[in-house]
Amino acid sequence: MSALRVIFVDDHPVFRDGLRVRLNAEEDIEVVAELGNGEEAFTSVQELAPDVVITDVNLPGMNGVQLVRELRAVGCKAACIVVTAYDDEEQMYHALRAGASAYFSKDVAADQIVAAIRQVVQGKYVVRGQVFERFDLMNWLARRFRSLSLDEIPDETIGPLSPREMEILRYIAQGRSNKEIAHQLGISRQTVKNHMSNILRKLAVEDRTQAVMYAVRRGWIRAQDAIE
Repeated sequence: MSALRVIFVDDHPVFRDGLRVRLNAEEDIEVVAELGNGEEAFTSVQELAPDVVITDVNLPGMNGVQLVRELRAVGCKAACIVVTAYDDEEQMYHALRAGASAYFSKDVAADQIVAAIRQVVQGKYVVRGQVFERFDLMNWLARRFRSLSLDEIPDETIGPLSPREMEILRYIAQGRSNKEIAHQLGISRQTVKNHMSNILRKLAVEDRTQAVMYAVRRGWIRAQDAIE
């Protein structure tokens, strides 16, 4: 039986080094790439066709939840495991809604990640130490979020921001004006304003500063990439 091919994405070298050593100790797992940002990972996953992608949420550029969503959009079959330093119910829902097969906080033991790799390639879902079939996961989420289920809530209601909205939010975090963003993206200022209105509505915040703070707290934008 051939080894399970794994790509992992994290911008912290210490975490990458530790995970590489642990995964390479397994005879049935092969690390084919380790990357530091979402854009590189998106390209590499399509080129290398791994069985599993392990990604942090807090990445420069495209964050981990966006990466999972974009991979699913292009038909990538790799199972995705999301790890995050910011662990809450909403973040978990975003990751699963985007197409993740497993979700862990970043203090997860390496042995749990190893076990999850073998489970997700079999079509299982792993969330906070529990292993589910898809139907069971939907029921578990429905109970956890009361009337919510994995397939019933439109993305615009609770899902993460669209790639364009995240792009605009990153520019806002850098202190760019609507005029500067419009020029950079080749769109009108009114289009930028429309996107900004959607961002505020989706995140249920009142202004640009709150939107940036919301994204930074959840790891969608790195704190060092946002101006004070």
